Amino acid sequence: MINVEKSIIINRSIDEVFNYVSNLAHSAEWQSGLMEVRQITSSPVGVGTQYTFARTFLGRKLEASNEITEFTPHTKVAFRTISGPIPLEASYRFEPAENGMKLTSTIAMQPKGFFSLAEPLISANLQREMVANFIILKNMLESRA
Repeated sequence: MINVEKSIIINRSIDEVFNYVSNLAHSAEWQSGLMEVRQITSSPVGVGTQYTFARTFLGRKLEASNEITEFTPHTKVAFRTISGPIPLEASYRFEPAENGMKLTSTIAMQPKGFFSLAEPLISANLQREMVANFIILKNMLESRA
């Protein structure tokens, strides 16, 4: 089992960060390795909204579908895989901070089959990617006028 949690302070309002990050279709704009994200359900973003993600990992293209399981405006968004090679549950928490807001991402995944053999590699790669992706997100949101 892989469990990773990372946080970052972003010098923007919770509203701005929540509105951007909670729409998972934006994820490919700031997460390396994500090639494409498509919302596959119609309706405003909320509990039950589903997305298909295409990413590269270890030179392979992987696709998975996720569903939002919790949507508390300006506080938390949680989602889980509903298809794909690695079962995953993840969330974003949004909290006030002295210099803006604090964004925390938590990911729990259970690699199976071939992927279970690569669990240490997946965990290390995930931790590096989360830090790098948060820096991209922070720079992108803070540079907006």
